[in-house]
Amino acid sequence: MANDCIFCRIAAGEIPCFKVYEDELVLAYLDINPFSEGHTLVIPKAHSAGLLDTDDATLAALLSRVKKVAAHIKEALPCDGFNILQNNGEAAGQTVRHIHFHIIPRRNGDPLAFSNSPGDMERLKALAQRIGFAQ
Repeated sequence: MANDCIFCRIAAGEIPCFKVYEDELVLAYLDINPFSEGHTLVIPKAHSAGLLDTDDATLAALLSRVKKVAAHIKEALPCDGFNILQNNGEAAGQTVRHIHFHIIPRRNGDPLAFSNSPGDMERLKALAQRIGFAQ
């Protein structure tokens, strides 16, 4: 764990999140500054800064969970589609140096624009319960 990494601290349970999926390798939780309802982050629990720093086995595990969580979100909300976004480096918009994938639910007619604003914490809590996996 990188001591100054907020995502490592979330994965370790030191900072609360609105969890929708978790297994031994991966954690998925709602973004608290969502681009759309159900905007979810999927992270490996082990720290890795970005795509090029992440070993292939971790990437394979991570991407399989991105697919699983995206399919579940698409059914649970429902939505018409979704964007998968993964940024690498500050110039690409990566604000947390811990590899993560965004699953951004989309509905027909949504403008293709990404602007996030603070989410309502009670609504996020209810939404996490709605789309979270039964484990």
